Amino acid sequence: MIQPSLTSTTHKAARPASEPHRIAILAYQGLCLFEFALVLEVLGSRTDGQGGTWYQLEVCSLEGASVTASGGAVVNAPGGQEALIAADSIVVPGWRLGDVPGDITDTLQAAHAGGARIAAVCTGAFVLAAAGLLDGRRVTTHWKYADALAQAAPGAAVEPGVLYIDEGDVITSAGSVAGIDMLLHLLRRDHGLEASNKVARMMVAPPQRDGGQAQYIEHRLPLDISPALGAVLDGIRKNPAAEHSVLDMARQAHMSTRTFFRRFKAITGHTPLEWVLLERLRIAKEMLEFTDLTIDRIAFDAGFGAGDTFRHHFRRFVGTSPGAYRRTFQARLAS
Repeated sequence: MIQPSLTSTTHKAARPASEPHRIAILAYQGLCLFEFALVLEVLGSRTDGQGGTWYQLEVCSLEGASVTASGGAVVNAPGGQEALIAADSIVVPGWRLGDVPGDITDTLQAAHAGGARIAAVCTGAFVLAAAGLLDGRRVTTHWKYADALAQAAPGAAVEPGVLYIDEGDVITSAGSVAGIDMLLHLLRRDHGLEASNKVARMMVAPPQRDGGQAQYIEHRLPLDISPALGAVLDGIRKNPAAEHSVLDMARQAHMSTRTFFRRFKAITGHTPLEWVLLERLRIAKEMLEFTDLTIDRIAFDAGFGAGDTFRHHFRRFVGTSPGAYRRTFQARLAS
């Protein structure tokens, strides 16, 4: 447990402007090495061009002076509880999942109460949830773990469709690479656009992807589906360009419109027309990734009719343009 002297809710005393912002990176047994390295790469050893550094990073652990990361690599963690409490910001890489030790949650609570900004990459949000730091906030994590995070933090509003969410003193990001976007956002917030663009250029990374941009979420058919509804969904997938009105789908399923609508939404989580739109988007994304068809041709074959309609819905739900999506993902064809 934290000693009383470390749990003061008084905000951190002001320090000279010349002193760099202190960032503690939480290390633990089973540490996600990639996400840990992202923090070092984006925020570590960055200078202001005048002989000073923007950040002072320290690796901290409550599980020993060295921890074994994923893959067996050993990470030295010279900092402990006091360094975490004293930090201006704490970054939690993706958690190993499972229970979070009480000394970690207690320390994060004390650091946050003392004015520390807490940021989590991907499943690091589960550590913040265990510490009770997500209640009443909008948060995100990797889309695969969004439902689990919602259960772990029932008082939070989990938004799985974005790259990162900045709530001021608590920031969360989606999957590993979205951690780069979040860290560049913090750099931009602390030191301005020029600073973050400089680091992004050095990393050959996009200089700014808005936190509201969508994660690339996989859309799957539910497993527990009746043969009647399964036939309807199969028909949508085989012929996405057909009209697929609710009335026609209900007739195919041999149900009344009201019964069909209710059962469809209960099983898929979407209204019939929402599902048709999402399925058309899924098919369009496959075409963008694995074919050289034009955008207008894909729009027609996937059931959007016109290219402008397709672009509107694609940007609305995917968060980027069809052309940008193709450039990002079509590299798979060449690999």
